[in-house]
Amino acid sequence: MGSNFANEMASGVLDDLGIHLDLETQIGIHLSSNHYPPVPKFMVPICIEAIDAVNDAGLWDLEIPMPEGVTYKGLTTAPAWAIIEQHHLQAWLIEREEV
Repeated sequence: MGSNFANEMASGVLDDLGIHLDLETQIGIHLSSNHYPPVPKFMVPICIEAIDAVNDAGLWDLEIPMPEGVTYKGLTTAPAWAIIEQHHLQAWLIEREEV
């Protein structure tokens, strides 16, 4: 499936086909289908928090707490940009012009 399917889910192509998936479902499908090994479902809210941080406020460096037992470079938080990059979430980002 890969990035094409992620782009289709994020852009609403599936909505045009009468298939509506909320953001949580889209990210869950993406993490389990487009990664090997699949990313656990408990990362879905973390990924959404990273997407929201960037889309809503441009907070690329916002430190987001990881779930219990998960670390990023030995830390219990990870910056939004790293979560987006490592989980290939670019399809859900809103492109903005630089001012």
